[in-house]
Amino acid sequence: MRIIAGAWRGRLLAAPKGVATRPTAERTRQALFDMLAHAPWSDRPLFEDATILDAFAGTGALGLEALSRGATKATFLENDRAALASLHANIAACKANAEVIARDVLTPPSGNRCDLVFLDPPYGKDLGPRAIASLTTSGWIGPGTVIVLETSAAEKIDIQATLRAERTHGAARVTIWQMPASG
Repeated sequence: MRIIAGAWRGRLLAAPKGVATRPTAERTRQALFDMLAHAPWSDRPLFEDATILDAFAGTGALGLEALSRGATKATFLENDRAALASLHANIAACKANAEVIARDVLTPPSGNRCDLVFLDPPYGKDLGPRAIASLTTSGWIGPGTVIVLETSAAEKIDIQATLRAERTHGAARVTIWQMPASG
């Protein structure tokens, strides 16, 4: 697994052994970042100069890809020990402007509103909507925040936000949501 584009293009990323961490495939990541770069509802790439939250971060591939492509800062939320070790190694290898919070996404600490939030929870557990609710309550998600949610293609999603884009890539479905501008 590697960074696809930007300042760290081609940089290999460490991943823990086993199946507990399921990094987003490179092709899916490329398609996702193409959608974010050419979003018809934005006049610029959505990751450009953005503050990022990568929740259920795993290896940090999504947040690091965004930083490589011009995001200003990323915060990573992860609680799995093996994933945290890989995440710290990947951040250090990239010399990234990033913070790691070793915490469950469903009980996050208070935070500041981010421009772009990546959520790649374990499939089939309805964690996406629950994570969005907890991150909204704790301040990470607010008016105008764009949320990228990766789920299994079969999962039902019920979120109080505007669906901006949706693509299926094999067993994965990527949806892009935007929170209302106010309220």
